[in-house]
Amino acid sequence: MSATRRQLLGRTGALGASIASIAFTGSVSELFAGTAAAAEPDPQPLGRGGYGPLVPDPDGLLDLPEGFRYRVLSREGDELRSGEGKVPSHCDGMAAFPGRSGGRHGRTHLVRNHENRNDAAIRVPAVSGLTYDPMGLGGCTALELDSGNRVLSERVAIAGTAVNCAGGPTPWHTWLTCEETEDLAGTNGYTKDHGFIFEVDPYDPRRTGAVPLTAMGRFQHEAIAVDPRNGVVYETEDAFEKPFGLFYRFRPKKPLGGIGSLRAGGELQALRVPGVRDLSTIQEPGTAFDHVEWVDVPDPLARQTPIRFQDFGPGGITHAQKLEGCYWGGSSVYFVSSFAKSADGSAADHFGQIWRYDPDRRRLTLVIVFGPETDVQLPGESPDNITLAPSGGLMVCEDGNGAQHVFGLTRRGEVYPMARGAQNIGTPEEPEWGEFAGVTFAPDRRTMYVNCYTPGTTFAVTGPWRH
Repeated sequence: MSATRRQLLGRTGALGASIASIAFTGSVSELFAGTAAAAEPDPQPLGRGGYGPLVPDPDGLLDLPEGFRYRVLSREGDELRSGEGKVPSHCDGMAAFPGRSGGRHGRTHLVRNHENRNDAAIRVPAVSGLTYDPMGLGGCTALELDSGNRVLSERVAIAGTAVNCAGGPTPWHTWLTCEETEDLAGTNGYTKDHGFIFEVDPYDPRRTGAVPLTAMGRFQHEAIAVDPRNGVVYETEDAFEKPFGLFYRFRPKKPLGGIGSLRAGGELQALRVPGVRDLSTIQEPGTAFDHVEWVDVPDPLARQTPIRFQDFGPGGITHAQKLEGCYWGGSSVYFVSSFAKSADGSAADHFGQIWRYDPDRRRLTLVIVFGPETDVQLPGESPDNITLAPSGGLMVCEDGNGAQHVFGLTRRGEVYPMARGAQNIGTPEEPEWGEFAGVTFAPDRRTMYVNCYTPGTTFAVTGPWRH
């Protein structure tokens, strides 16, 4: 299957002449193989316009198709409902969890990352019992919403961490927040080592506290996905410099053991594709590698040497640039490489890949390739956070240059615009847009939640999702 975003979006008027001519090739249907969405009958066809053209927002915040509306749940600089301080900067990865009482129309709990470095304008407030390193400005906040998406509470869920980028939910309804840094104590003012995963309970954060899950590795974490059958946790690494990141699996000693079970430790391994040192060199969708190898990480704590530099033996290890979003679907884990640039040190160029790993067959398959027919200064490149959508497709956050969008991808391979952010920062002469992040859906699938990174804003989007 092959298409271009210009072909699919050009007739909608949603993006005008600036839409990048980015192609994607590969078997889109494979992204949904074995998922609940794939088992359902196709919803009413969306058509080539998706839900239709984006309608400019008179308030200048979020453009959506006709029939959809948004509610601003939280904005950077506002007061937290808990009185602990202000809503922190840099809203990033996020997940939605059902209310404890359950039910289709029950409450929803959001856990939201704040990707704060040591120069962030507004830190996550340091709260006793929830703070790992007082000098870390990142962390998570938790929101509780009623059935109408009205905010009932908003509070600090973990503090004192750093560069909390993405993460992922567990089968027992906690959030694993990931630090995208390798800074050691004494670096950038930190008093403790960073680069860990932390577990966050969305209902009662004090149950999880601020305890690093050290056995899961110390590196520039991005996202995770859990195999719900055996508790294996897959982890992506978004390392900024060559050699780039690795794809990991963590085999816990207490699989599927519930809150706190990951503290018991386990085995961290990295993916080796024999004969392939850099995934960017694989350019043909459908290319599959059987019986890939998992190699023990010599020093998961990276006491002296970052993991990606460590000695993995004669066969080396397999790297990839910009390993980002990660999700579990059916019997496989999917992960995204947002782009690869030879100018940065990658072995080849691309503008986005989606990979599938089937652990039962030990098979790694390149499913989708974006590009290279694009100008990276225009919208439509660098796929990042991804989530399954009520329509049976995917929602993809764009993390690139130019105006930023949430794109939809149907099971039939159509790409359509779902949301466009307004110009949030910069000047009319040199406009800048805050990227989208953390796209997720409510348990009843009636609301899409998404963050604007800068200035930090969390939106609830409702509308005719099943039509």
